[in-house]
Amino acid sequence: MFVLQVAIVVLLAVVAVVLLVMTVQRQATRSAADRSFAAAEVFAHAPGIVEALKSPDPTAELQPRAEEVRKAAHLDFVVIVDDQGIRYTQADPSLIGERIPVAQDLDALRDGRTVRGRNETGSHTAMRTFMPIRETDGTVVGGVAVGVRVSSISAEAMKQLPTLLGVTAAAVLAGTAGAVVVSRRLLRQTHGLGPAEITRMYRHHDAVLHAAREGIVIVDAGQRLLLVNEEAQRLLDLPSEAQGHRVEELDLASPISDLLTSGREATDEVHLAEGRVLAVNQRPLDEYDGASGSVATLRDSTELRALSGRAEAATARLNVLYSGSIGIGTTLDVTRTAEELAGAAVPEFSDFVTVDLAEPVLRGDEPTGVERSLRRVAVGGVREDAPFTPVGESVLFVPAESGAGDLTAGRGLIDPDLRAVVGHVPGYVPGFGFRDIERGRRVVEYGIHSLITVPLSARGVLLGVAGFWRAERPEAFVKDDLEVAEELATRAAVAIDNARRYTREHAMAVTLQRSLLPGSLPGSSFLEVAHRYLPTESGGVGGDWFDVIPLPGARVALVVGDVVGHGLHAAATMGRLRTAVHNLSALDLAPDELMAHLDELVTRMDESGAGEDSGQGVSGATCLYAIYDPTSGRADVVRAGHPGPVLISPDGSARLPDVPVSPPLGLGGAEPFETAVLQIAEGSRLVLYTDGLIEKPGHDIDFGLDLLLDVLAGHPDQDPEATCRTVMGAALHSRPRDDVALLVARTHLLPPERIAQWEIPSEAAAVSQARAACGQQLQAWGLDDLSYVTELIVSELVTNAVRYGSPPVTVRLLYDRTLICEVADASSTSPHLRRAATTDEGGRGLYLVARLAQRWGTRYLPRGKVIWSEQALVDATTRSSEDTTDALLDQWSDEAF
Repeated sequence: MFVLQVAIVVLLAVVAVVLLVMTVQRQATRSAADRSFAAAEVFAHAPGIVEALKSPDPTAELQPRAEEVRKAAHLDFVVIVDDQGIRYTQADPSLIGERIPVAQDLDALRDGRTVRGRNETGSHTAMRTFMPIRETDGTVVGGVAVGVRVSSISAEAMKQLPTLLGVTAAAVLAGTAGAVVVSRRLLRQTHGLGPAEITRMYRHHDAVLHAAREGIVIVDAGQRLLLVNEEAQRLLDLPSEAQGHRVEELDLASPISDLLTSGREATDEVHLAEGRVLAVNQRPLDEYDGASGSVATLRDSTELRALSGRAEAATARLNVLYSGSIGIGTTLDVTRTAEELAGAAVPEFSDFVTVDLAEPVLRGDEPTGVERSLRRVAVGGVREDAPFTPVGESVLFVPAESGAGDLTAGRGLIDPDLRAVVGHVPGYVPGFGFRDIERGRRVVEYGIHSLITVPLSARGVLLGVAGFWRAERPEAFVKDDLEVAEELATRAAVAIDNARRYTREHAMAVTLQRSLLPGSLPGSSFLEVAHRYLPTESGGVGGDWFDVIPLPGARVALVVGDVVGHGLHAAATMGRLRTAVHNLSALDLAPDELMAHLDELVTRMDESGAGEDSGQGVSGATCLYAIYDPTSGRADVVRAGHPGPVLISPDGSARLPDVPVSPPLGLGGAEPFETAVLQIAEGSRLVLYTDGLIEKPGHDIDFGLDLLLDVLAGHPDQDPEATCRTVMGAALHSRPRDDVALLVARTHLLPPERIAQWEIPSEAAAVSQARAACGQQLQAWGLDDLSYVTELIVSELVTNAVRYGSPPVTVRLLYDRTLICEVADASSTSPHLRRAATTDEGGRGLYLVARLAQRWGTRYLPRGKVIWSEQALVDATTRSSEDTTDALLDQWSDEAF
């Protein structure tokens, strides 16, 4: 082997030398030819070459330049001739003036062609190129011949010969080392045995493999069969050529194939393969020096087949129970839980499952236990055409006739052979007291032959009944199957009861929230309002809320808020905050003052919840409150930690107005709330919303705001209702994680011709002037029937302002759905309603105002106050006359007359 390796290496070295010589010769010749052509072309086209040929002494000009180039470029010769072939340059000066002897060059000179050839001079070879020199018009005036000597092939080959010899020597050394290593490895593997001993050992080994009555399989680390004896081929039904194939390429049973490819240790594992029960032992070979893979022995244990069948059945039942433990009760929905029970049992345990529940369970109530009908809520099976009662229909149920004893104990019944009793035993109906005999007959005709019926009971209360039916598999239900069905039913009953109680609590929370949110928003002549509320994707109860509150002076308050969290506590907190905003709005406070009072309320609620150690404090609340005045188109807006509003101009452009953000409610900070004043053009839309509308998973809040602006922009003609539909359809592609409240209001202005205002001198004589001015304005508006009452109200309010207030005194009338009268002065003192004694000369003015007006009150300004009243426009004549008479007479008792 060693000599053969050395011979091969030497042969390869000789071939390499021959190839090297041929390659060097070819490369040197091509290089010389290319250089000669390039040099000739440079000379032929060199600037001034033509003029030099036509000069009186061409040799004097061309010989030095040609020799200089020849030596610098290592050329063999550079010969320049005229058009007759007379030399002007030559390395040997004695040849200058003679005609060139090469006939081929002379022919090329006459024809104006370029000629390439080879010059052989002794032991040297030169590649030559002859190229004509032309004038600009193409006339040949001479030629140039350039020769380049081909480098010595032996010299070039000698340069690379040391490398080649080094590689050859390295190959010889590597072969020698490999032979030594292989020889030592063979000696070690054969433990020093000679050829005869190895042959004898192989024969004994082969005899043992063929004589053994156990299958032996050896698999290497690459999962390829190294050895398979005859018994293993018989047990696994392997072809004779299986040895050498990968395990995956053989048609083996999955457990056997997985075991052989895993290489893990196994002891007496029982597997079914090719109709036989095999006991398999397997050991890895890694612990043996130089070995890898695994060896497995197979023993035919077909007598253990029955035991294996029972084990498989037990394993299947455990798998069903495991699937039920993780698959039943994943949601808090009663119907979904019933469907999960059916999905856990089909098809591993039964072919069909029916689940019937009492009606109160579906509503979230607790069943009474005396229900005579159940509702079919789930049907699952391997086919969809089974003749069961459809989902949603009632099933007649008479538990007293079931003969099953106490159903609440959770014990089921087995009907192992329905074909033997249904239709043959009069009046027999399978299961617990179901009385539909005709449907039972159709079920048996369909092919269903075995049934287990199990009650669904929790906390001693019967919730429903589950039925497990078999049709596809031939084996009937047995006692072990009944235990599995009872365990599944127990798990499902607990989950259904939890879902039932959650349904009840959720319904209560939803009812509470709906009662706390406004059912309908109050109408206004100057605001068209639309709203939307969308719960979370889980359907839970949240703390988002909104409201529209009418205020005196034809003004309207818009408010949205958000309480962090979900559930009853969030809904209750939302209701308290909404009530507080209503009460504070009734005081006609400025937006920043109202928000300060609301912040103080939330702080007290939080402290109260923390003090009770119940964890029911307010974890966070935000609010936005805006007051719109249709007389001026002005909106005063304040927000506490809430997203700012979007203002849509009449031309359809949408923007976020600059509204300073204050801290959320309940932080108890000393910083005042900042109010922004917005001047809103008529026909604009103001969009208020909660953060659930702009929160997008995986994006920051600015992304949601930009998306909302894009949705709102470009729709100048939309009304608020259409705007709500657009926003909810485009900005929310799916149910949000947080609940969403949306409020859209389109603004209008009170026409100037319906506003009348006068500044009254602060003197008693001005009262009559105010009455006269009001009477004239009411006559102009066509409200003559209200003149008497209105003049009386104006008279009383102006008298109070002149007598007790400070100038300037202003009277304003607003003609809307009601007639609004406002008297303002610079004093901050507020009048109070009281009943005057019979001896008092005054104190009856506000009483008259309260009786004659529909509403009245006081609104404070940054400087001063406004006393206002509202009067209804319908049935004015009758009501004003009666109210005025009664109001005047009520001021005196009978004794006064």
